[in-house]
Amino acid sequence: MSTENRPPRVKRWHFDSVLLLTSVGLLLIGFVMVTSSSLHLGVKQGETSLHYPIRQLVHILLGLGMGWVIMKVPVGKWEKIGPWLLAFGMVLLTIVLIPGLGVRVKGSTRWLTIAGLRIQVSEAVKFFAVIYMAGYVNRRQAKLQSSVMGLIAPLGLFVVVALLLLMEPDLGSAVVILLIVIGMLFLAGARLSILFPLGVVGVVAFALLVYFEPYRMKRITGFLDPWADPLGTGFQLVQALISFGRGEWLGVGLGSGIQKLFYLPEAHTDFLFSVIAEELGLLGVVTVIGLFALFFWRTFEIAAAAEKAGQLFAAFIAYGLGLWFGFQAFVNMGVNMGILPTKGLTLPLMSYGGGSMIVMCMAVALLFRVHTEIAEIHASTPKGKSRWQNA
Repeated sequence: MSTENRPPRVKRWHFDSVLLLTSVGLLLIGFVMVTSSSLHLGVKQGETSLHYPIRQLVHILLGLGMGWVIMKVPVGKWEKIGPWLLAFGMVLLTIVLIPGLGVRVKGSTRWLTIAGLRIQVSEAVKFFAVIYMAGYVNRRQAKLQSSVMGLIAPLGLFVVVALLLLMEPDLGSAVVILLIVIGMLFLAGARLSILFPLGVVGVVAFALLVYFEPYRMKRITGFLDPWADPLGTGFQLVQALISFGRGEWLGVGLGSGIQKLFYLPEAHTDFLFSVIAEELGLLGVVTVIGLFALFFWRTFEIAAAAEKAGQLFAAFIAYGLGLWFGFQAFVNMGVNMGILPTKGLTLPLMSYGGGSMIVMCMAVALLFRVHTEIAEIHASTPKGKSRWQNA
């Protein structure tokens, strides 16, 4: 890296106002709705009604604490350890599959219990994947723009990651990670003439994975016609749609929803968006969608600013994190609204979950670090020579 492109030492923190407001807004709305959707669950399990809200508050505080640590680390150091982080993630994915070590819940073995906290390994691997790919495209941008091997190498590596996830099984996370990788390759300038055939192969592979796995096929048929079996394969979607119907314009009122009590499964995790729709109505739904849209837009603005400043690794960190949050939020909300088949993906910064919340807070903190370093470059550049505008 040339002296011109080396980011200066951070003298003060530059908090992006839009990113800060959207992140805090999503965290606060998420916490309130997790509380509303889980009070009865604590009592049902013989605990206090605040069992889940207290745990979620701890998750958020731990996430903010880890985020503060992340913000102290210069962006350039992440590039050096990116390959090691991905290797560590693959080791964790392997450990999850070892009988007695991985935690099995509802037929899937996706979690490890570390220091009393249940961690979904795939969430950490998504974070590591973004860091690794940002380093890869920064080092090999010219090669991946002109050579097939420049694309095959990272895609082959992440196909192995996807296979480990499919053994849990966790098709949703495998798809998210592969789409993050493909999206980052595309933004780095990979030719569509190469990406498109690979994309077709991926779609065919996905279709085969669904076709030859009965429970996945049932999800597709339940998605296409949930009312054909409203008490079986279509149950989740039917209850989610009822939640949206009951919410109307302004909702039935915070805490007054009934779907979460008896009908809607995983109301505080995968189907939190349906609780928002029932209790806060169209107003709440549009607010959450708007916050995610602003968050996504701002990550790409920060990435573009980093690219203009010559900080390609930082730029692709922001691009990758934006793709991750944007796509995962889109899938979760799409499932809740009945426009996508059911997948077990959380709503970023909102759904209940320890590992997920901590990792996503760390990811947001890394975005703040990227913004701060680019702001420092802008502040240290003489007037008239600024490489950063409108960011």
